[in-house]
Amino acid sequence: MSGFSAVAALFGLAVVIAAGTYGLARLVTVAPPATDLGPFLSGHEPVEHAVSRFHVRWYTLTMIYLAFEMEMLFMYPWTLVVSSAGAGAVIEMFVFLGILLAGVTYAWREGALRWA
Repeated sequence: MSGFSAVAALFGLAVVIAAGTYGLARLVTVAPPATDLGPFLSGHEPVEHAVSRFHVRWYTLTMIYLAFEMEMLFMYPWTLVVSSAGAGAVIEMFVFLGILLAGVTYAWREGALRWA
């Protein structure tokens, strides 16, 4: 059996298994009630359109959230390797935290953290 025919046979087997799994799921699935077929809210009619506009305040809060998430995303692996990386890693982390602090300070100055 050549290399191409082995790959084709394996691909065909994968297609047959996937089609069989979907067919079996369709045979044994119980249909949900009509009230559960809506996109959300257990079938209730939506109040707004799905692509409605958000208030601009939410974008600034999203940016602050992402700043804190990026901080945690990079700080956890950093804590695992800081002892082997040396002083350069400490300096790089403080530069990174300084950039994030500048962004949060700007957001604070612009009033993004005011809730009322």
